[in-house]
Amino acid sequence: MRGIPSLITEIRRKVFTEVARLAYEGGDYSKVEDLPFVIVPGDRPLHRESIFLERAIAGERIRLAMGLSLRPVQCRTLMTDGMDQAAIAEQYYEPPLVNIIPYACHACPTRQYRVTESCQNCLAASCQRVCPRNAVSFVNGKSQIDQDKCIKCGKCAKACPYHSIIYLERPCQAACGMDAIGSDAQGRAVIDQSRCVACGQCLVNCPFGAIVDKGQIFQVISSILRGDQVIAIVAPAFAGQFGKDSTPEKFTAAMKLLGFDRVVEVAVGADICTIEEARDFLEKVPSQQSFMATSCCPAWHSMAHKLFPAQAKNISMTLTPMVFTARLQKKEHPGCKVVFVGPCAAKKLEAIREDIRSDVDFVLTFEELMGMFDAKQIDFAALPDGEPMNEGTAAGRGFAVSGGVAKAVADAIKKTHPDMEIKTAGAQGLRECRKLLQLAKAGKYDGYLLEGMACPGGCVAGAGTLLPVEQACAVVDRYRQEAPESSPFDSRYAYFAASSAKEESTSSS
Repeated sequence: MRGIPSLITEIRRKVFTEVARLAYEGGDYSKVEDLPFVIVPGDRPLHRESIFLERAIAGERIRLAMGLSLRPVQCRTLMTDGMDQAAIAEQYYEPPLVNIIPYACHACPTRQYRVTESCQNCLAASCQRVCPRNAVSFVNGKSQIDQDKCIKCGKCAKACPYHSIIYLERPCQAACGMDAIGSDAQGRAVIDQSRCVACGQCLVNCPFGAIVDKGQIFQVISSILRGDQVIAIVAPAFAGQFGKDSTPEKFTAAMKLLGFDRVVEVAVGADICTIEEARDFLEKVPSQQSFMATSCCPAWHSMAHKLFPAQAKNISMTLTPMVFTARLQKKEHPGCKVVFVGPCAAKKLEAIREDIRSDVDFVLTFEELMGMFDAKQIDFAALPDGEPMNEGTAAGRGFAVSGGVAKAVADAIKKTHPDMEIKTAGAQGLRECRKLLQLAKAGKYDGYLLEGMACPGGCVAGAGTLLPVEQACAVVDRYRQEAPESSPFDSRYAYFAASSAKEESTSSS
């Protein structure tokens, strides 16, 4: 559904825009109660049975966009409840990050075969003949499946000559590679937070927009308005996300208009990460561990720790590109605030880890940032060019696409050890990532460098992106080819990796 304009994406954009506009106007909380009427105007519902329900859902979306929790439906509460404590620059997310608005959920059918209207009541009755549980019978001239008897084997669907039997699965449940989504007593979707890794794939696959992650738009703008030096570090997947006119130079000019002090490519952190992971692989495989996995995707990392704790130690201990870039900025600009701008919902959870909080102050998705651009009525086509973004190498920029991390690390190893064979394997989507680690556990990938990406396609397919995946891949590839340097060893930040290695060596001796 990503990249396809819909009422869901329109509403989300309105919510982010209005929250950003409220923050830029000084954050008068009393105006929050009016926002559902701005987002859902008029007196007729657009897609629900009641305009009051639409506004109630909009109200919860607003609260979540401001980092607040869902309100209980059993008692009367105001939209502004808890806002004075939560909507401040220093506030982090209160778990859970990913939420289902209960009364927005359609209670979709879960994992069942159904007979459609195209059933022809044929004499062969193949669907009935092949069913091992006698769950299929003719009722009023059509086949019908007894769901209590059905074991979901799918034999009936394969046997039907008219393809009249379909398999229905709740979209959010099908998209969840962690099997973290179940049902409540009313059949509505619920998230098992102990299994959720915040990849956000349920969010972008819910056709009713019932799943929403928390945001920090309000907090970022509050920090800007109070005079903080706020630096945006931007993931390489940003290329093309904000329209055909949003060149890197115009993007930096637009960010200045939002109030950011400067804009830095996270590709520079990816270059450092490449050098560090190459060194990590050379030191540890196979002498200390049978294989090594890349560290960049936080959802992949979290999945491994939850489901494969014994294999999780094989994930590189290298910091992620986001953290490397943030630490560079904190070192060069003491006292600054760092905002990671990227495609990923899981980065929000990574940023609030206790060992990361001092490095990354805020996280915004591309979708949320677009709301800020809209609030400021920024027209990219009319903007003069700002400062170029030319510090990241082609290798670092390639991290945005599946396969890019492993390729960058393998190429870096080849540069220093040209005769060494580097075997790589990768997976996209958490279900495939689980299979990859299962095979690694069984010894099928001894000596390999493994890359796991929670989103099919890589970071360009993250839950906070705006473009169709294929288009995003093409734009990022052009952006990668425009990089002034190809190898991370040619980056002026390569010294950071070298100094890090020296510090590590000194501390261990």
